[in-house]
Amino acid sequence: MKPFWKIVFGGCLGTLLALLLVNLFFFWIIGSAISSFGKDKEPVIPKNAILKVDLSQPIGEQGKESFTFNPLAGSMNMGTSVSLLDAIRALETAATDPQIKFVYLKADELNMDIAQAEEFRAALARFRESGKPLVAYSQALSNGPYYMASVADKVILNAYGDCMITGMSSNLMYYKDLIDHLAIDVQLIRHGKYKSAGEPYIKSEMSAENREQYETLLGTIWGVIADAVASSRDFSAEQFNAWIDNLEITTGEAALEKGLVDERWYDDQVRDYFCTLSGVKDPKDLHYVGLKEYAEAKVKPNLRAKDKIAVIYADGEIVMDDEGSGSIGNHFAREIAKARADSSVKAVVFRVNSPGGSVQASAAIEREIELLKQHKPVVASYGGYAASGGYWISCGADKIFSDKSTLTGSIGVFGLIPSFGKALKKNLYLNVYEVSTHKHGSLGSGMAPLDESEVAVMQKMIDETYEDFVGRVAAGRGLATEAVDEIAQGRVWAGGDAIGIGLVDEWGGLTDAIQYAATMAGLEKYRVVEYPLVEPMYNQLLSMMNETGTEQDIRMQDLPETAVRAASWMLDLRGPEIVSRMPYIEINLK
Repeated sequence: MKPFWKIVFGGCLGTLLALLLVNLFFFWIIGSAISSFGKDKEPVIPKNAILKVDLSQPIGEQGKESFTFNPLAGSMNMGTSVSLLDAIRALETAATDPQIKFVYLKADELNMDIAQAEEFRAALARFRESGKPLVAYSQALSNGPYYMASVADKVILNAYGDCMITGMSSNLMYYKDLIDHLAIDVQLIRHGKYKSAGEPYIKSEMSAENREQYETLLGTIWGVIADAVASSRDFSAEQFNAWIDNLEITTGEAALEKGLVDERWYDDQVRDYFCTLSGVKDPKDLHYVGLKEYAEAKVKPNLRAKDKIAVIYADGEIVMDDEGSGSIGNHFAREIAKARADSSVKAVVFRVNSPGGSVQASAAIEREIELLKQHKPVVASYGGYAASGGYWISCGADKIFSDKSTLTGSIGVFGLIPSFGKALKKNLYLNVYEVSTHKHGSLGSGMAPLDESEVAVMQKMIDETYEDFVGRVAAGRGLATEAVDEIAQGRVWAGGDAIGIGLVDEWGGLTDAIQYAATMAGLEKYRVVEYPLVEPMYNQLLSMMNETGTEQDIRMQDLPETAVRAASWMLDLRGPEIVSRMPYIEINLK
């Protein structure tokens, strides 16, 4: 027996040592990568440089370092994104920078949401007004990339590149049939006929109200795109839409014929054209600088200015415990308090990019905004989403700026209550028996559906929360509660429609909001500071290691982002919860 145990223990010891070495090697790679990640020298901008804006590179609300690791595929990726504010300021700087000859817009993919694209496209249009060339070149054009490329002086498509402009769509996934198959009971209690965030869990088909709001939303947002394209090219929005409906923009030849593009060139012809613009003879003498590198080298805060304008980013889901989660909640509320306590901060821009979430956390953040307003001006700027809880926390701002393609409103609340008792029996052959001291002792256990009296209590709580929400909006916007209730009911509005119903004050982006805040504070010289601080990469690593197995399994699947988020949310629910959140909306602008 001794040889046998020697083999067993030897094999176990060998396995443990191998695992230890693999882990040590893995963390050594990560540590080495992270340690070298931020040590790059400041980029040097050559003379006669071409500012290359690659739309496939991410532009985010805040510039961030990112890290992804897939142990199954054996892949590890590290990257950074430039913030929208820095990207816009880089274009403003390039317009007067003698080192920059022109901007080359690489329009193959679009890696930003539609509201960010709207703001960035406006910045590109302002650059074009400087008189410097703005040239777009694409290997293949589709809806989103063409929306951005159309702002250029010259739009070039690869000689054999496709151009497929088909309009915009949104795919909504409904889960009731799957939920029924799994024997999960789901109860939805809501106030507002348009409050559809929980609808996919209780219906197999889209409701008429939900279809109505989606058709209006997409129509308004596409109108923004079509009008922008038409104003940059030599045709009308009506003609553009007619071509799309008749499938007349599906080839490069058609795009050239109808004036969507100016040239169909090969790569070498594009390089020769760049040589002409740059005043050089050999393509080897062309010098490119990326948008992120240029922003790092040229976009600097005015450190001599003592007065500050704080930009506070509310970016993500609203939750109660948000510390280290990448969401916004109680910890985020303390960031607002820091800006209030800083006497050098003279005004605040509250940048909201949130679909909402926890009602309790929304109320806590709104309270901090109200306290902040007592000491300094607060201007709200809306990104891709400022809906449900995202609107709740910002509706009391002194002034609200929104992009026309922002999704906002969704003034409503709901409770989604799943129960898994039957599912456990059907799928796992587990029987759950309740033992309780009181009739409703199991309320919130997630094992049994709510009875009639429990549903009535939940409905009363939701109705009261809805009335509170409407009252807060009415007070913040200076509207009658009846008027707010009429445009509320959980309906999501596009920013292009929101100004006409009083939800926002003015169309404009983040830079417009900053300028207005400076005016309110009477500032001519100031510097911008940002809250909260960007999460370091090692925190992301810790978060990844702390993820549950279920979350990791979901992330491994090749599923649409909306399905992943919806599944994660469903699995996180453990009982009755009142939330103010807009639906998971995925707009296809590829």
